[in-house]
Amino acid sequence: MHTPESAIGAFHDFIHDNDFPCVAAKSSLATDGMRIVVAGDLRGRQADRSILSALLAAPDASEAAPDLTSTVVLFPLTPPLSEIAFEKHLWALLQSLHEADRDEFDWDPAVSSDPRSADFAMSIGGKGYFVVGLHPGSSRLARRAPMAAAAFNPHSQFRRLKMDGRYDRLRQAVRDRDIALQGEANPMLADHGEVSEASQYSGRKVFAGWECPFKPQRSRPN
Repeated sequence: MHTPESAIGAFHDFIHDNDFPCVAAKSSLATDGMRIVVAGDLRGRQADRSILSALLAAPDASEAAPDLTSTVVLFPLTPPLSEIAFEKHLWALLQSLHEADRDEFDWDPAVSSDPRSADFAMSIGGKGYFVVGLHPGSSRLARRAPMAAAAFNPHSQFRRLKMDGRYDRLRQAVRDRDIALQGEANPMLADHGEVSEASQYSGRKVFAGWECPFKPQRSRPN
């Protein structure tokens, strides 16, 4: 995975694997709805501006031609990380993107900026995202990608799927396949509006008292 092409190929193989449970990701890739950005090392901030530009250029999920869309950032130069270390560096990335984004865009009004809120979602370019962290050291097989990665999935498409009556069926299909793969349900999964989705981003099992390290900031005064 020393070239962008080999990193993308390895990630495609991960998604295409028959045992991979997320049928939404499979559909997104199959219909050209998955945009992949190759960065370097998740622990560094050198590529954050390029990542932000890619997210700002992502089509609105409510208008995009593919049924399901996602922007996936790969970090093939990241060494193996523990779950705690991956969580730390994932939130450092999200904090950096927010601080670069906040002066130009308001937080998506459909979601909360407070990571303690049950309505929280990450917001970039005024659009809410559910972020899925993946890495080789994940205890969840569904998140055990061949390299560190972060998938940004637009909340607007979840709302569209709910309006179409397809969300519950898709969610259940993913959960059933995840149980078949892991042998048990993911204890961290919950629907938006039940508990804060912040605890789900890294894929690590967290316990009562966990505090999200993300600190939303207001835009600087002109």
